[in-house]
Amino acid sequence: MGNWPCAEEAAKGSPNAQMVHESFFPMYLVKVSDFLKMEGAPEPHDVLKQRGLLHEWRAGMFAVFVSHQWLGRQHPDPKGEQVAVLRETLKILIDGSLAIEGDLVSMSYGEGKRLTPETRKQVETGYLFFDWFAIPQITARVEGVNEELTKTDAARAVNSIPSYVEAASLFVALVPFVLHTDTKQWCSYTTWLARGWCRAELWLHMLSSKPDTSVILITSVPEAKFMFPLDWLMNTIASGDFTVEDDRAVVVQLGQRAIESKIRELKESGPLHAYRFYLAHQSRMLGLKSSEWDVQDFLEAFQFASLEEAATDRSSMNALMCAVFSGDSGMIRQLVRFRADVNSRAHGLAKAGYFDGQPLIVCASKSHQPPHVLATLVELRADVHARSSNGSTVAPMVRSPEQLQVIIEARGDLHCHFDPMGHTPLGGACGMANSDTISAFLKARCDPNPPLYGLGQGPLHHAILFSRGNRSALQIVRLLLEHGADPNAVTNPTGLFNWVCQAALAYEMIRGRQSSTFLIRAYASLPRLSPLGLAAMVGDPDMMQLLLDFGAEAPLPNTRGDFPEDLARENGHLHLLPLLNTFHV
Repeated sequence: MGNWPCAEEAAKGSPNAQMVHESFFPMYLVKVSDFLKMEGAPEPHDVLKQRGLLHEWRAGMFAVFVSHQWLGRQHPDPKGEQVAVLRETLKILIDGSLAIEGDLVSMSYGEGKRLTPETRKQVETGYLFFDWFAIPQITARVEGVNEELTKTDAARAVNSIPSYVEAASLFVALVPFVLHTDTKQWCSYTTWLARGWCRAELWLHMLSSKPDTSVILITSVPEAKFMFPLDWLMNTIASGDFTVEDDRAVVVQLGQRAIESKIRELKESGPLHAYRFYLAHQSRMLGLKSSEWDVQDFLEAFQFASLEEAATDRSSMNALMCAVFSGDSGMIRQLVRFRADVNSRAHGLAKAGYFDGQPLIVCASKSHQPPHVLATLVELRADVHARSSNGSTVAPMVRSPEQLQVIIEARGDLHCHFDPMGHTPLGGACGMANSDTISAFLKARCDPNPPLYGLGQGPLHHAILFSRGNRSALQIVRLLLEHGADPNAVTNPTGLFNWVCQAALAYEMIRGRQSSTFLIRAYASLPRLSPLGLAAMVGDPDMMQLLLDFGAEAPLPNTRGDFPEDLARENGHLHLLPLLNTFHV
C-alpha cells in the first residue's frame, strides 16, 4: 500500500502498478554495474548516449529512481560528491555489508524493516534513473528561461518524471551533507525535503499503486535507512520551496491527480482501512482547510452503514479516527453521542507512523490537527495523561503553540519524566515540533536541563538527534541554548538502557564498528556523549558551529573515548573534519 512501506515485500522487476501519469519521452537508464565504474562528476545525457551507456526502460526492468537536490545552477553535482556517496553506498548495499535500517522512532516501537537479499541482487543487476543521465540538455529551473522549450526533448522528459517515478521499483533519496557551489549553503535531507520538486517525486512514489513504496535515505556512505512515514505525509507539495513560483501550481495539480487516483483505486479494490486513511487526510494533503462533513455524507464516503455502527466500529480506521484525521470536531461530537470512545487507542496504523497503543488525542496532535480538535476531545473527556507504550503522554507530541495551550488548559503535566525512556515533554517535543512550539514550552518554564536517566538524553540531545528533516532544528537548538541549556551536558543512560549500551559495545568489539548497524554504533557511543559529539554523528556543520559559538568544548570524549572528530569520521561525515581539526586534543 502506498502509505505503508513494506520493505519485506520487495517488487520483482518493474512494479506491478496501475500507471496514472503519461510518459512523453523515453525513460533512459544507466546500468548499476556501469555506474559503479564511473568516476568524478557525472557526465550529461548526450555524452552517455554517445558512449552507448543509456538504455530505454521497458517492462520487467528493475529501476532505482534517485531523487536528489542539485548542488549548482548549471550542473547537479559539479564535484561529483553526491554520486561518489551513491557509488560507495551501492557497493556495500550489494555485497550485504550495509544494513538498511528503519528510522529511530519506528524502531523504538518495535517496527523493524529489512532489505531482502533478493532486492540487493536486483539492485546489482538493475538500472539507475538519475536526471542528469536521463534528460537531454537539462538545466536548473530559472525564471523566464525554460518556458519556451515545451516542445523540446528536455521539456518532454521533465514532464515525464511522474511516469518515471511510477515505473521505478525502488526509490532512493540521495541526501548527504554537501555544500551548494553557488549559494554556499549546506544541502542535506532537510533541504531536499523542503524542495517542491523533490517533494513531488516523493509523493508520486508514495501515492503510486506499487506493492513497495519504501524510501531509502542515503545520508552518508555508512548510513542508509528507511524514511519515517510521517516525514512525507506532513510535508505537503503545496508548501514546498520552488525556484520558479509558477511550478507550484503545476506540481500541486500532479499531486491532486495522484491523490484522487489513489483514493479511487483503494475505494474499488481496498483495503478499506487504507481508503479511509487517505480520504480522511485528503484535504491536508492538498493543502486545503478541513471542513465539517454532513453526517450522511460522512457515513457514505467512509462506508459506514449507520451512525450507530460507525460509533461502535473498532477497526484500525474506525469512524472516530476518520473524524479526527479529517479535523472534524462536529463529527467527533456526533460519534461520541453514540458512545464512541475518545480514549481509544491506535492499532494497525504503525506503518503510517501511528503506533499501536497511542491514544486518540496523540494521533490528533501528531497529525497536526487544529487546536479545536484537541479541545473537543478534551471537552469530551479524553485523558491528557494517558500514556503510550513508551511512557509518554500527548504533551511531547504537540505540534503547535495552540495545541500546547489546549494541553495546558487541561492541566496536562509539562514537567514530568516519562519512564522508561526518561525524557520530558520538552525533550520529546524538541525532536518533531517547530521552534514556535518549543518557545511556548520554554515560556511555560520547562527546564532545558532536567535530570537525566533512562536513555539519559536532555532536550538539547533530542533536538540534535532528530534534526534531520526538521527545518526548525537549528532555531530550536538556539532557543534551548539561549534559555540556558548546557552545551556540554553529556548523556547518562541508566538501568536497562545502560545495559543495552554495554551490550552494543561488546557487539562492536566482536563484529567491529564498520560491520555494526547505525543503531548499534549509536548505543555504543551513547554513554557520556556531548551535544557536539552527537552533532558530529548526525553530520550537521551548521549545528556544530552553533554549539561551538555557545561554548561547546570539542575535546570532550564519550565513555568509549571517541572525540567528535572520531565520531564524524566513523559516520562518514568527512566534511566536518576541517572544522573539528581546529581543536587539538
